[in-house]
Amino acid sequence: MAKRKPEEPPKGAPAWQATFADLMNLLLCFFVMLFSMSTMDAQKFELLAASFNQTFSIFSAGATAIGDGFLISNGVSQLNELDDYINSTGKSAEGETIPEDLQEAAEMMEQAKLEASEELAEVIEEALEEKQLENEIDIEFTSQYVQLTLNGALLFDSGSTELKEEALPILNQVGIILQQYSTSTIEIEGHTDNVPMSGSKYSNNDELSNGRALSVFYYLEENTTLNPANIKHSGRGEYIPIADNSTPEGRAQNRRVEIRIYNSLSSY
Repeated sequence: MAKRKPEEPPKGAPAWQATFADLMNLLLCFFVMLFSMSTMDAQKFELLAASFNQTFSIFSAGATAIGDGFLISNGVSQLNELDDYINSTGKSAEGETIPEDLQEAAEMMEQAKLEASEELAEVIEEALEEKQLENEIDIEFTSQYVQLTLNGALLFDSGSTELKEEALPILNQVGIILQQYSTSTIEIEGHTDNVPMSGSKYSNNDELSNGRALSVFYYLEENTTLNPANIKHSGRGEYIPIADNSTPEGRAQNRRVEIRIYNSLSSY
């Protein structure tokens, strides 16, 4: 059956779009205000509020603050992706660039996320040092998460997904740390080098990396109080190397398991 060819819309933006765009800008600014009440210090808030008031006249009679309420307490969840929205659109419906104040708000939110991850990383790093595991686990962070990287040789024999006996005490300590963030999203990723599989029950590195991520997931599920619904796991094979696969040292670094803890401001 032939499909109907869609009709071309009239050229130019409809008239309602300008009004709608203005309304969306005002709403975004309003929610940024609510978010800033709970995440920024007083001085930063006053500066941001004054800037918004001059540009958009959100507050009447020169007011620079609003009372606590339901929306403020939930502002974080409502605004997690505001910076992504601004960066993805770049322009308003009328073709005008996003106001500088909104861009600054997005940057402030990104900075808040980064600071949240940095604080989380410092706490976890102190915990690892107390347990004398700082040399066994590498810590990195982004604005979304804190990442713990465990060397694959520490956890598994070559071509195997069975956890080594000597790796279990380390995973036990990692599990204790993860339990402190049981309400956060936790992600487990398995990675390999690019050497083709041979003499193993796994036909390729994709299967091997996935099996290793699952082994860590199953161990944490059985030996911690973590909710499995909050844990994601996947095998990434050889496709995201962090070192040169042409050297033995580089391949050893690429064989790894990464565990990510997403901070409270992330979009997960």
